[in-house]
Amino acid sequence: MGFIKTVLIILFIYQGFKLLARFFAPFLMRYAAKKVQEKFKGQMGQQMGGFGQQNKPTPKEGEVQVKSKISSKDKINTESVGDYVDFEEVD
Repeated sequence: MGFIKTVLIILFIYQGFKLLARFFAPFLMRYAAKKVQEKFKGQMGQQMGGFGQQNKPTPKEGEVQVKSKISSKDKINTESVGDYVDFEEVD
C-alpha cells in the first residue's frame, strides 16, 4: 500500500508541475527574453560608442563647438603622398 501511495504522490506532483509550468512559462520566457534584449543592447552600446545614448553635456547658448570628422592622428600626411605634375595634352 505504501508503494502505491508513493507513486500516486509522485504522479500528482508531476501533473501539478506540468499545470503550473503551462501557466507560468509564457511569463518566464517573456522575462528572460527582455533580460537578454537588455544585455544585448548594453553590449552593442559599448561596442558602438553609446548607441545613440551619448551623455554629452549640452552646450550653453552662444558657445561654439567644432566637430571634426578626422582626428589629428588620422589625418593623411600630404607631403609624403607625391608631387603634383602638370601636363599638357599633345595632339
